[in-house]
Amino acid sequence: MKLLRIGEPGAERPAILDGAGKARDLSGIVADIAGEALTPDGLSRIRAVDPADLPILDGRIGPCVGRIGKFLCIGLNYADHAAESGMVLPKEPIIFGKATSAVCGPNDTVLIPRGSEKCDWEVELGVVIGKGGVYIEKDAAFDHVAGYCVVNDVSERAFQAERSGQWIKGKSADTFGPIGPWLVTKDEVPDPQNLKLWLEIDGHRFQDGTTATMVFGVAHLVHYVSQFMSLQPGDVIATGTPPGVGLGRKPPVFLKGGETMRLGVDGLGEQTQTVGRA
Repeated sequence: MKLLRIGEPGAERPAILDGAGKARDLSGIVADIAGEALTPDGLSRIRAVDPADLPILDGRIGPCVGRIGKFLCIGLNYADHAAESGMVLPKEPIIFGKATSAVCGPNDTVLIPRGSEKCDWEVELGVVIGKGGVYIEKDAAFDHVAGYCVVNDVSERAFQAERSGQWIKGKSADTFGPIGPWLVTKDEVPDPQNLKLWLEIDGHRFQDGTTATMVFGVAHLVHYVSQFMSLQPGDVIATGTPPGVGLGRKPPVFLKGGETMRLGVDGLGEQTQTVGRA
């Protein structure tokens, strides 16, 4: 299933994509694509419905998950990206947070924050938790996954690395977390470690990678993160980015405003964002 949310910010309605690519209103079945609706029971309830019986929804595509509790990110999870960033390959996954206030729709305008000098892009595979848990065994990790989505982990590198403290400062500006266009349930993604992901700026392809080159795969990440905190339905884990970010160019290339970002992951849809300024 491909689940999405349609409507203006704060007023999105849950929807499912039908076979013709039309969004169908799920608001009579679930309150939102969030929380309980993402559990195995919630997804079964949605799966039992014939989309053709539901009204068509038109409008803005919002973030594919509502009321995200935790937006967690994994740093330097592709060896070639770590190398282009001049960073040592981690021995364990690097976990950092992205403020949930950064979340926006997949085609919303991304705003460069005030004082920014080094605004960058990162296409990533997002993992959406469906079944909560803590101390999850690696061989049970996929039992806790509801599905997957495209994430653009927009980053301000000076805020992230040159202003002291933790990376969250460079990751959390409003609009720095486009997710979607839809959440694709795990049954439609048989191997999350075999997905191509790419990103273009004004038609020029900067990132062109595959999840096969992740240092730590999805199952390990779900297991690992759960050793330090419980995971709940609707939590999102952004699993890292392949090489091709602006920071890694020689010389570095950063967003100035006015550009168009286009990105996608095989089978999970595409995003398109215009870059503006706050």
